[in-house]
Amino acid sequence: MALPAPIRLLFTGDVLMHSPLWDRAVRNGGGTPDFVPMFAGIEPLVAAADWAVCHLETPIAPPGESWSTSPRYGVPAEVVDGLAAAGFDHCSTASNHTFDRGVGGVEATIDRFAHAGLTQHGMASAPPEIEPIVLDVGGVRIGHVSATYGYDGANPPADEPWRSNRIDLDRLLADAALARERGAQVVVLSLHWGSSNSHRVNDEQRRIADALAASGLVDLVVGHHAHVVQPVEQIGATWVAFGLGNLISNMPLPSGPFTADDTRDGLVLQVELSPAPDGSVAIARVVARPVWVDRDAGWVVRDVAAALADDALVARVGPELRASWERTSVFVPWLVPELLGPAGDPSTG
Repeated sequence: MALPAPIRLLFTGDVLMHSPLWDRAVRNGGGTPDFVPMFAGIEPLVAAADWAVCHLETPIAPPGESWSTSPRYGVPAEVVDGLAAAGFDHCSTASNHTFDRGVGGVEATIDRFAHAGLTQHGMASAPPEIEPIVLDVGGVRIGHVSATYGYDGANPPADEPWRSNRIDLDRLLADAALARERGAQVVVLSLHWGSSNSHRVNDEQRRIADALAASGLVDLVVGHHAHVVQPVEQIGATWVAFGLGNLISNMPLPSGPFTADDTRDGLVLQVELSPAPDGSVAIARVVARPVWVDRDAGWVVRDVAAALADDALVARVGPELRASWERTSVFVPWLVPELLGPAGDPSTG
């Protein structure tokens, strides 16, 4: 089977639009929310991918209803438009906030993705939609499932549990097997899991990751929820990014658990696929790139390596960029090795 090489996949962390970001987006758009400038700093990375996958942690507010922030989110529909304009193709949407605005929020989110021309997994309008999605990406069939540890008390209707996915190991394995039966050559699971505000991989994450790797059914696990970066590891043939941190949010917050600067840090995970000797498709390369939210510029997500090569940005926020890189490299010490300088200092690369 002739396949293009390489097939480039990209995954990002939590998209968590707190109210200050809406306010800035409204100013950006002169009255209509415009989130596009916030993603301009990573557009080159997203554009280079054959399949770029975001994680929208919050539902869209139902039409005619007001926007809302923590603890029950309902964000402007234009968030999805901003993600589409940045070049994303697909998003995972199962999270602890999935049902914050009820079924109306689920339906509004699904509708906006369709309107913007993006696919998603993690929310469903009908039972078949929560089954694994299998997409053709450059001639490679990729199966994807999005699932969450729970819903923070805002649960699906009792007679419609299929509206989203809860993490259950047996169910994940069955979904991975079903994706394979439907022709998936690569299976990716997006899991909203782990301990919030912790860089440590907890016992439940480790148990599930080990079992998924041992099954031989799953190629890549992409984690969200902690709002800080967690390690990226290879377990057997399976790659596990336990937590990509935040792509964008208003963290750190003035009070509560999320007050540290590490909540401004995240990872962009770049994954290259190539044919294996037996004709299947395998992961050939994984690169983790640090990103950082530049709040003073209007909550612009910065590709840290690229920003450190920009004299104007270095003059303004160089120490913060280097501090972000250093924080993240503690947990992913092999960050973009080809961009590091001879002493491992990003400022010399």
